[in-house]
Amino acid sequence: MRIEILCTGDEVLSGKTVNTNYSHMARRLQETGLDVVWGTTVGDDRQSLVQAFQLASGRADAVIVNGGLGPTVDDLSQEVAAEAAGVELELYEPWLANIRSFYERRGREMPPNNVKQAMLPKGAEFIDNPVGTACGFAIDIGAARFFFTPGVPREIRKMLDDEIIPRLLAISGGQVAVRLKRFHSFGLGESRVDHMLQGVEDLADGGEVKLGFQTHYPQLETKIFARGASAQELQVRFAPVERAVRDTLGAYLLAEDTESLEGNTVAKLSAVSSTIAIAECGTNGAVAGRLTAADADGVAVTHGVSTPTTIRLAKALAVSDKTDDSPLSEWVAEVAERVAAHSKATYGLAVIVSSNSTQGEGWVHVGIAVGDQRISRAACFVGGPDRVRVGGVEMALDCLRRHLSGLSIDDVTDFEKQ
Repeated sequence: MRIEILCTGDEVLSGKTVNTNYSHMARRLQETGLDVVWGTTVGDDRQSLVQAFQLASGRADAVIVNGGLGPTVDDLSQEVAAEAAGVELELYEPWLANIRSFYERRGREMPPNNVKQAMLPKGAEFIDNPVGTACGFAIDIGAARFFFTPGVPREIRKMLDDEIIPRLLAISGGQVAVRLKRFHSFGLGESRVDHMLQGVEDLADGGEVKLGFQTHYPQLETKIFARGASAQELQVRFAPVERAVRDTLGAYLLAEDTESLEGNTVAKLSAVSSTIAIAECGTNGAVAGRLTAADADGVAVTHGVSTPTTIRLAKALAVSDKTDDSPLSEWVAEVAERVAAHSKATYGLAVIVSSNSTQGEGWVHVGIAVGDQRISRAACFVGGPDRVRVGGVEMALDCLRRHLSGLSIDDVTDFEKQ
């Protein structure tokens, strides 16, 4: 089945808004075995949209139109869809009631122009949007089935998985059960993991699976995908492959599926009623920021100190700045101990990131303190300042995760200069 993604909006066409919706949709469709053959971007111009719809209807079997379902005058998707399909717009009362309820729950009166979002082409198939006021709809234009979706990223992502992909699979005549398993790791490069997992696809029980990778530094996402007749069949097929991936990635495995490194780390702290305080230098406060965001109950993270220099960090925690006459790895462990004592936290985590832009590398020092125990880790990361900083933040969180899991924090990563 040939699929086209047609994104609308002047802000997308001009480049003022980065079109992350297209990349997400194209990737997710590919993951489910659906091929995107064309990608088109059109501004908020009626004639241009009509021409784009007509062109897409002549070359694609299915078209996903993204954007243009809002309540304002420049949102034209419903009107142009009706024109291209040769039908009138009509009010879809159930959705209008849903929009009114949306505003009532927030103690607000619905603006009159929101009625526009309940106007659908006559005969269109309603597609639910559980997280917004713009519903989707599907309608035939020429020989193609068009699916209209809102442009808000969190809305299209949910609708794509829950509503659009199942419909596309049904149209294609393919097996409707799909499964995607994701493994997130830190410290291993794509080529190395690809070599390590060579032959893992052959372990699938009763069918085939597809192995893939997506790098978003400093993490690597390893993916297993398959289509089948039922979810139960896919579960059996995946089981030996999943075990093999977990065993192969070992201590480098951070999280699975929608889990995150920081989320799993906070969960480990909370499980044993432990708390943590963070001291960081050269990270823009990113370590504490990620842990705090994952600490929904606000009980695991007790304190955070972030400074641009070690001298200021020393002053903030009332410790001696020993970086001139003693190893930084020893000093960072002392800082970790001090920040824990300062806030009476169970654990102290300290990270210092310093980069040399002229040499294209930088040093990351991580210290962890708990009770009388002090441990530290140092690594030289290759790359510019941003790459060193981002890698340093990830290494600090990974060291904490490893320590909480009883794993060594000294495993060398592929991002370090040996």
